[in-house]
Amino acid sequence: MSFDTNWDVEKYKSEFDAEDHWNLRKSFLLAHKDKYPEEKLICLAQVFYNVEFLGCRYPEKTMKLVEELSKDIAAEHREEKKSKLQRTFVTASDAAGARVKGTKHIK
Repeated sequence: MSFDTNWDVEKYKSEFDAEDHWNLRKSFLLAHKDKYPEEKLICLAQVFYNVEFLGCRYPEKTMKLVEELSKDIAAEHREEKKSKLQRTFVTASDAAGARVKGTKHIK
């Protein structure tokens, strides 16, 4: 089955997209542009983004499809992510307690 591949991937970049996030989603779009109709691929790319960056979960069938489509693309991103600073979330009460005590590190 063939699809129209003459659409511009760049039109889906938002002014609010972080550059590395957009580059990952763009890679996903370009890798599969000839396999799915534009509307479906845009949805799959958004699901990929939501899973990768927001930790969202979807029905098993959807997760398996996106996992397969993103296998090579996500692997490189995950390796890069290992060397970056990771965020740590703490409760507001722990942060307030640390501030009162004058400590910089929260356990």
